[in-house]
Amino acid sequence: MRVVSLVPSITETLSDWGRTPIACTRFCERPDLAHVGGTKNPDVDAIVGLEPDLVVLDAEENRREDYDALVARRINVHVTRVRDLADLDPAMAALADLVGATWTPLALPAARPITRRAFVPIWRRPWMALGAPTYATSLLAHLGVDNVAARLGPYPAISLERAAALAPDLVLAPSEPYPFGQRQRSELEAVAPVHFVDGRDLFWWGSRTAVALERLGDALVGLE
Repeated sequence: MRVVSLVPSITETLSDWGRTPIACTRFCERPDLAHVGGTKNPDVDAIVGLEPDLVVLDAEENRREDYDALVARRINVHVTRVRDLADLDPAMAALADLVGATWTPLALPAARPITRRAFVPIWRRPWMALGAPTYATSLLAHLGVDNVAARLGPYPAISLERAAALAPDLVLAPSEPYPFGQRQRSELEAVAPVHFVDGRDLFWWGSRTAVALERLGDALVGLE
């Protein structure tokens, strides 16, 4: 089956299933595959020219106008919707059925009691935070971390002063979508002590979820 993936999580999952897509976005970290633009600005003409059997989008990652454009070109499109850990098994099972793969339901570790309060920046200039409902906030909650910006919407704009006022005891600074690193440490430490995490473990779901839970869980235990 000729599949185009416009979602990094899906590209990784399809490849792990032995169903490597014929093309993906430039954010999928697959330089060996053809690229058809970004998640928010795919090249619809290039996708159509590949004559795919299926194009996979996600309601969180991709835009409705690109979905509409593909459908208008009579492209078969499948849309996933993953905003919570609970969404993952049905979403992956449905995708697996479409591509002739098998999804084994997650054997989640027991949820931990909430013991930490974290601020999770996702962008700078302007500052934006991870909020809810989102997969990453759900994942952190399962690991015992309360996202202090969860009540502000999915991806709220926020000043560092307001973030500090929410009284987190930790800043979890991911490597994507903004590549937070040591250069931003002093700014973020005005909010709370900073710990850098792999953004793929936090935001990419699918075949990565089980090991991401383990890695992030171990990292958080190491901070206690």
